[in-house]
Amino acid sequence: MTDEELKGLKSDNVVDARGTACPGPLLAAKRGMPKVPKGGILEILSSDPGTNKDIPMWAKKVGHDMLGIVEDAGYWRLFVKRNK
Repeated sequence: MTDEELKGLKSDNVVDARGTACPGPLLAAKRGMPKVPKGGILEILSSDPGTNKDIPMWAKKVGHDMLGIVEDAGYWRLFVKRNK
């Protein structure tokens, strides 16, 4: 997806993990995913650059779709689609 498409997504749950370091953003994503309906979107906000590798690996491992990452002012927005 393009940055503009990602920015236009309506997230079903947003977890704000800005200001936390690994493994904080990943743990926040794991806690936030059960609140997302199957087929819904989880958005993770993170200021830790390691999250940009951790979240896609986690999503693939557990069977979700990593839709993309958008860089914002001093942090990243990561979008994951729940598949199960």
